[in-house]
Amino acid sequence: MTLVWAIVLLVLVICAVLSITLRRHGESEKPNPDWKRTEELFNDPSTNRVMRVWLDTSGERHYVPEAKRRST
Repeated sequence: MTLVWAIVLLVLVICAVLSITLRRHGESEKPNPDWKRTEELFNDPSTNRVMRVWLDTSGERHYVPEAKRRST
């Protein structure tokens, strides 16, 4: 029975690590050269990052973290 709980715990840990490290649908590190930048920005509540919406040639939306702005 202990082996079963160890396996269950291992699976839960793996799922937790993957959910933190993998990107969500439509999220990218940087925009592709053929994507068009939009003026749409939003705050991603799960990561507290400002994201910009980009559109590819088929009109699909992609979300890219906005570069941090410097205050003057």
